[in-house]
Amino acid sequence: MEKKQLQLQPRLQMLADLVPEGARLADVGTDHGYLPVWLLQRGRIRTAIASDIGAEPLHHAQRTAQEQGIDSVDFRLCDGLQGIKAEETDTVVIAGMGGETIAHILQQAPWTADGVHTLLLQPMTKAEQLRLWLSQNGYRFTGERLVRDKDFLYPIMQVTGGAQAVLGEPEQYSGVLLEEDPLYSEYLQHQIYRLQRAIDGRSRASSETNRVETCRLETICRALEEKERRLCHGDST
Repeated sequence: MEKKQLQLQPRLQMLADLVPEGARLADVGTDHGYLPVWLLQRGRIRTAIASDIGAEPLHHAQRTAQEQGIDSVDFRLCDGLQGIKAEETDTVVIAGMGGETIAHILQQAPWTADGVHTLLLQPMTKAEQLRLWLSQNGYRFTGERLVRDKDFLYPIMQVTGGAQAVLGEPEQYSGVLLEEDPLYSEYLQHQIYRLQRAIDGRSRASSETNRVETCRLETICRALEEKERRLCHGDST
């Protein structure tokens, strides 16, 4: 009987769709190994390295590959990209982690900013911090996409090494090159809601530090509200 091919949840499916045809993939924090196995099943990529910092998740990934009849994944137990060489891959996926963790992984692997490698980054939290870090450390945004998965919206950043103007605070929260994304208005509304909650929490305190921070957050919030208003009226400039 023919083995049923693996199916992906929306977040991983979007990442899979963004991986270039014929890529040499490095999937960092592979967890169950679904992404490289799915891509290899369909002949979408040439090679796949699946790495994880934990032995147990890597074991789960190995079992996924075995169950799906895929024997060509190179499994590596390592911290981030520490066990992977630049010449072994051209496309790096780092997904399902906090933005600060993704930034730390890239900081420990400076070759990712050489302009040769495609990076697909999907932060679960602190996306604004990751966007700022990327723009400050030699990475250029080539695109950004949004995907809904289990009632949450997730950004996926497409970057490579290159010149990028340092993002201002509104852009850190609103995202980059997202104006044509059908989920963008909803994403802006979510970011505005997050900012308003932070403002409400800080406004109850009377210290000067809190007043300054509240003013900063209000400025960002107003910028996002204006962007969302223009978007709703068909003016994305």
